[in-house]
Amino acid sequence: MPSQRVHSTRRTVSVAAPAHVVYGMLADAPRWPVLLPSYVHVEQMDFDGAGQTLLAWEFEAGRVRSSRLRRTLRPQARSVDFVQEDPAWPGDTVAGSWSVEPDGAERSLVTLRHETPHPYTAAGPDGLGADVDERLARLREAAERWDRLDELLLAFEERLRVDGPAELVYDFLYRVEDWPELIPHVDDSSVLEDRPGTQVVVLDTGAHDAGPTAGSGEAGGSETVRLCFPHAGRIVFKETAPPGPIAAHSGEWSLVPDESGLTVVCAHRVLLREESVEPALGAGALPVDARRHVRERLGRESRETLRLAKWHAESPVRRLR
Repeated sequence: MPSQRVHSTRRTVSVAAPAHVVYGMLADAPRWPVLLPSYVHVEQMDFDGAGQTLLAWEFEAGRVRSSRLRRTLRPQARSVDFVQEDPAWPGDTVAGSWSVEPDGAERSLVTLRHETPHPYTAAGPDGLGADVDERLARLREAAERWDRLDELLLAFEERLRVDGPAELVYDFLYRVEDWPELIPHVDDSSVLEDRPGTQVVVLDTGAHDAGPTAGSGEAGGSETVRLCFPHAGRIVFKETAPPGPIAAHSGEWSLVPDESGLTVVCAHRVLLREESVEPALGAGALPVDARRHVRERLGRESRETLRLAKWHAESPVRRLR
């Protein structure tokens, strides 16, 4: 019986960042959604110090794709071996490796190798190579900000206690198509949900700089991908093209029950776009000004949505008393 043909490619790029920085980004998969554009969410399922299993969701060409990644991390060698499987297509597997080599103190050479039994016919004759090139370019763009990441990255959350059923809070957050009638800063919304729990949402707030937590709020509509996990009380979201000084914005709504009630949390992770700070906020604006602006805007709209979710959940309880 003839052996199955394997399609493979190997590409290397030079990156203006130290090798340990680049390897750290590859190893820290939960941060990929805010560093690498295609990733919506990455969930670590298990980790034994070297072997790791991840569930990853990516958004490309208008489609959300989930995959399971089995990885072996080798920090001393600065390499990561992986096998990526698509649960929807058994046998559709990509195996490969990342390797990072120092190229002086402040530069590195990054190599990505992919192997798959399936040709990338839909992407053209060099579809596999094009995919590898794109992933290397995205990593390079993120890594070359390494010396400014402390001022460009911010993470924060808003939380509120709710004296009502978690199911009603989740229902309010899930039914984003009803938000124009419920949330003052949302003028219009549309939702595409091809698979239960996977939403592509477009929200219009009618104001360029007033973006809701499910989207950017840029006039004319902003697109956000949302992954809904009702049994876990979680909704993960990521903007596909955030406006102004924001390069990437992801986050999560989560319901945290305890003995005395329920806490609803909206967490945000933001990467600023340094070159867009002055065009968005005015001449002389600095990243610190953009941090304050983004924190205030997203925080204000998170609090408004949380208060309305609280009212939605507590009103039936009050009527029953």
